Order: sequence, then C-alpha cells, then structure tokens
Amino acid sequence: MKIEDLLSPDLMIMDLKATTQEEAIKEMANLEVKQGVVNNEEEFIKSIWAREKESTTGIGEGIAMPHARNKYINRAAVLFAKSFKGIDYKALDGQPVHLFFMITAPAGADNTHLQALAKLSSLLINPDVVNALKAATTPEEVIDIFKKAEAEKDAQDKADAEKRKAEAAKEASKPDSEQKPLIVGVTACINGIAHTYMAQEALIKAGKKLGVDVRIETNGSEGVKDKLTPEEIKRAKGVIIASDKKVDMPRFNGKELIMKPVVDGINHPKELIEDVLENKAPIYHADSSASSSDDDAKEKQGLWASIYKNLMSGISHMLPFVIGGGILMAISFIVENYMAGGAKNPAFIFLNSAGNLAFAFMVPVLAAYIAESIGDLPALMPGFVGGYMAAIVNGTNGLQVNAQAHAVSPAGFLGGIAAGFIAGYMMIGLKKLFAKLPKSVEGMKPMLLYPILGLLFIALIMFYIINPIFSSVNFAITHFLNSMGTGNLVILTMILAGMMAIDMGGPFNKAAYVFASGAFANDPHSATAAVMMAAVMVGGMVPPFATAIGTTFFKNRYTKEERRAGVSNWILGFSFITEGAIPFAAADPGRVIPSCVIGSAVGGLLVGLWHIQVPAPHGGLWVSPLSNHILLYFVATIVGSIVAGLIMSFWKKPVSEDPDE
Repeated sequence: MKIEDLLSPDLMIMDLKATTQEEAIKEMANLEVKQGVVNNEEEFIKSIWAREKESTTGIGEGIAMPHARNKYINRAAVLFAKSFKGIDYKALDGQPVHLFFMITAPAGADNTHLQALAKLSSLLINPDVVNALKAATTPEEVIDIFKKAEAEKDAQDKADAEKRKAEAAKEASKPDSEQKPLIVGVTACINGIAHTYMAQEALIKAGKKLGVDVRIETNGSEGVKDKLTPEEIKRAKGVIIASDKKVDMPRFNGKELIMKPVVDGINHPKELIEDVLENKAPIYHADSSASSSDDDAKEKQGLWASIYKNLMSGISHMLPFVIGGGILMAISFIVENYMAGGAKNPAFIFLNSAGNLAFAFMVPVLAAYIAESIGDLPALMPGFVGGYMAAIVNGTNGLQVNAQAHAVSPAGFLGGIAAGFIAGYMMIGLKKLFAKLPKSVEGMKPMLLYPILGLLFIALIMFYIINPIFSSVNFAITHFLNSMGTGNLVILTMILAGMMAIDMGGPFNKAAYVFASGAFANDPHSATAAVMMAAVMVGGMVPPFATAIGTTFFKNRYTKEERRAGVSNWILGFSFITEGAIPFAAADPGRVIPSCVIGSAVGGLLVGLWHIQVPAPHGGLWVSPLSNHILLYFVATIVGSIVAGLIMSFWKKPVSEDPDE
C-alpha cells in the first residue's frame, strides 16, 4: 500500500479555524466523522486525549501527530490540516504547531496499512518534506509532495540496504578493534503508529552523520519488527531504548544502556548516540530492571508522579474486589431489609459471605500490586503477605500479626499501602545486594533468595513497626469519623463530592473515592463511611447529569455533537460514571469544571446535612434502595446537577449552529 492511498483531498483542512488545542482536535475529529473514518466522535476524541495525556504528540518544528487505534475507527487514514497562524498544542519545543497529521487505524488494521502509516511518519523527519508541506496551498499539492517523497525514500532505502549488506560483510572480516561502532536500540510508543517509526528514522539518520552503524528494533502496532539478533547486541557499543512502554530488557544485561521517552529519540538522536560513544551511559543489569525503570520514570515524571503511578497500579487491581464484593454485600442488605427471614435468609447469608470474601482480598491485592509495580514479580509475594498482615486483627485465624497483642483494629487500608511500597523498594534493595553474585547461582535468586528474604523482612517490618503504628492510626481515624458532628461531616462531604468533579476520573477524583471506599472497607457497617460513600457517588453523578440537563434544556448553548453526547449522559450519570462529562470539560474546561465542582459540592453538602447513607461502593442511583433516605438521595443528586447545569449553561455563550438541525 502506498501513502497516497491513506491520503484524500476530502480529509484535508488547508486552513484550520481552530485557535486552541481543544478546538483543533474537535475540528479534525468532526471531519473524520463526516468522511466515515470514525464511527463515534465522542469516544474517538477521548482516545486522542488519552494519548495526549501520555505525552504530547506535538513533536516540535511546527508538527503535531495526534493518533489513535481502536474500535471507533472504521479505516486507516491520515487527515492533514494546516494552521497559518499556528496553535499552542503544548509541543515539546514550546512553539506553535502549523502542520497536523491525525493518524487513524482501526483495531484490526492489517500490516499493509500499518506499514504505510509507519513510512509516512518516517518521512516527516525530512525537513525538505516539512518545508514543502508548509508552502502547499491545495490538497493535490500535499498528495504530490508525499508521492515524490515516498518514491525517493523507497529508492534510498533499497540503496541503503545494499550498502549496509556490503558494509556488514566488510566489517565482519575485520578484527573487532577495527570495526565501525555499532549502536542498537528499541523504539516504542503507546499506540505504536507514528512516534515509534519517527524515532527509528531519526536515530538511524543521526548515526549516519556521526559515522556509526545504528540498528533499531521497532515495537509498533504490527508487532516487533527488525528484531535485534544476539550477535548484534553482543557486538554493540551500547543500547538506546526510546520507549514509552515496556520492552524486552534482560537481553541487554551488561551493556551500556540509555533509557528515554520515545520523543527523545525523535528530537535528540544525536545527543543520545554521542552519550553512548562517550561512555556516559550506565551499565544495565537485568536484575536491577525494576530500579532502572523506576529511576527513569522519576527522571521523566518526577517523584510524586512515580508514587502516584505505583499507587494507581495497586488501586486498579483492587477496585474489582471492592466493587464486586461491595455490590454483592449491598444486594445482601436489600435481601436482609426487604425479604422474609432477615439475617437468617439463605440468600442474605450467601451474598453477604461472597461479598465479605472479596473484601478480604482487597488490602492484600492493593499491597501486592503496588509492590509489583515497583519491584516487578519478585515483590508480588511479599506485598501480598504484608497486605494480609495489615488486613487482619490479632487472633484472626489463630494468627498474631501485631506486636501489640492488645490491638483491636487492623492496620487496614493505610497499612496496606505502606506494606506495598515497603515490599517493592525492599525487593529493589535485595536485587542490588545480589547483583554481583556469580552467574552460577543466578537461578537461586528468584527461586530461593528473593522469596525467603522477602517474606522474612516484610513479616518483621509489619509485625514490629507498621502494624503497631497503623493499627493505632486506623483506630483513631475510625473513631474520629464515627464521632464526627454534623458541621464537620458537612465540610467533609462537600470536599469529597467537589473533588469528584475536579478532574472526573483523574487523581483528585480517585483520591476522594479511595478515601471513602477505604473507610467503608474498614467498616462496612459504619454510618459515617456510608455517608461518605453517598457523598462521592452524588459528587460523581453530578457532572454527567449536569451536561445532560444543559444539552436538553439549553440547546442553543451546545453543539450538535455535545447534544448527542448529552443524551447518553443521562444513563452514565444514573450509573455513577463521571467520565461521561470529560468531552465537555475538554472542550470548555474554564466553564464546565468550575460549574460541576460547585454543583457536586452542593450535592455533598446536602448528603452531610441530611446524613444520607449508601452502604455500597458503587452503583449510583441503582443502589438507592440501600439508602436510609432514598428520596433525599435522589434530591441531593438532582439539586447538585441542576445547580451545575444552570451555572454551566448560563455561563456558556450561544453557538452559531441551528439547534433544531
């Protein structure tokens, strides 16, 4: 397949009207839908923003390459757009973007499409192509530029392949000391469509200019291509990993290795190669892969971002236990309250037992996967055990897990988080400690040393340090929450509900939900924990309901696409799926987010004021039969949603579209 098959005059915008990143994405996505490339504009835009959150696709030099590959895309295509004024697209070099390439590939795209997309991406490294595109005024010119560039690249690639083959044979006949330096590497990005191949092309070109052989393996959407051979890795002077996702690392054990984001491979290939040639790259040890990866993440994201990533890994694995167990327990309470037999009803006993069993795994799973995110697989078992020790009280199952024999509270959720981080970093320490053991005992480490010492150390730390401290902390928090007066409770529920709307599924939202669900998991029968769960659910339901209200009753303030999305938000709001409001927030964050935060906080205030309880960790209004004040639970949600919907809709300016079209 040729690049020209992916380009079409109908998928080109020669003068973008957008002036912001949000408007540019929406304008391009709108054309994708009109031309039948995309079948769900809202979900497609979400996937584009998800990629932007990983790292900006504004690669610098006035170019941006937003891209996605998912089920909402019907066919592989490239949309070309040009902005004469330039748009602030949060590009890596901080400069305005003038050329946009929105690359799309369906979930089942075949290799011919993907190869064409890869070739197009690599052409954008050529400054002559970029300059020609900036000067183009018609879609036909754009297609001709790519036709010519592709033909030249095919011819050059063929000549280069013959030349490399001849040079490789010549180099192989030389003594090792006289051979030209070889650097190997791997490039990979999250979607594997564009950045992967641009980084490969940039590194190879930079190597040519420096007189160095460069061999790059790509880990893109079509799988691993140009796979490095053991012989190449053995001969290589060093390794460059330009990747935003995990790659096969143990094969590089003992080599000088640089690990950077994929965009560094595109923008700083010369510097990366020079660092290897000048011996500035550290030696990579396979046993220390977790710490190396973690150090790189800290360099790229910062300490708190690294902590957040590891914590979210644990929470994402824990949530199915919380939600599944919590909903079954919630159903069991309905059975207990509304069916004959009450607590002796067999259905109640079965459902409540199943829910409690899932809850029993919550803290161990949380701790285990925090540990695994930090220290890889060897840290999983110590994390599980540490989490289990945090979850049970002395005497449970005949075990004593706390040096304070009189403890009446487990270390709980907070103790589990501590156990996970301690187990993860402890395993990194053990790996470094044993890094220089002879290779003859290499197999002993994962099968003997790590499990035994990992278990011993985490048990000692939990028994004598973490559990005594956190059992007291947990007891104090539980006692404080249960004895909280109405005034303080109202403030707490306002804050929790408001946080749910700040980023609609992001760190603030997750922090509020985890705080409430953690308190609920510690004591599912706590009235205060049930009030906090009601507050976060009301706070999370307000944003989608507010956008649904706005698009229904104030149609002239919203675009046709927003009105269409607003219909589905009635169901999403009812089901406590806050993310339904994200497209609205992305398109107009200055108005939508403050409006939703105010509305959610009002709903949270009413929850605290009326002591509304919902003893379930999820479910939205579907679990309203569990509430002690069913009608007031609905009223708090409706009032908060109306407040947010009115503020948002009166604040927004009327759109130019015909609302009845």
